[in-house]
Amino acid sequence: MFTWALRLLVVAGLLGSAWIHFDLWQLGYRDIDMIGPLFMVNVVAGVVLALAVLFWHHWLPLLAAAGFGAVTLVAFVLSVTVGLFGMKNELFWGSSQVWAAIAEGACLLFGLLAIAVRDRDGARV
Repeated sequence: MFTWALRLLVVAGLLGSAWIHFDLWQLGYRDIDMIGPLFMVNVVAGVVLALAVLFWHHWLPLLAAAGFGAVTLVAFVLSVTVGLFGMKNELFWGSSQVWAAIAEGACLLFGLLAIAVRDRDGARV
């Protein structure tokens, strides 16, 4: 039961990140070279990984979800500090940024935790 709760938290993080990136893409990020297409890649990857975490009971999609969260967080930090692909984001603490960081942190934290406790409750995740 605990492992399913962790999986659901990972799925919520993945879908949350995908939704936020889709919303920002619609608000104009789609017109930014390189960043626009990468936001759409984030949307598609988040949905695909969420489905994989739900339906493939293996450690690999959990690891991919944790990697997704880590890479997306690193990309955001780069975008507000030194810039990423020619774009420097000026807003660090906006509501979209905070929610995205929470969602991606959930992917990273709960994905790794689910892998660590995969044998608990007598079930493999």
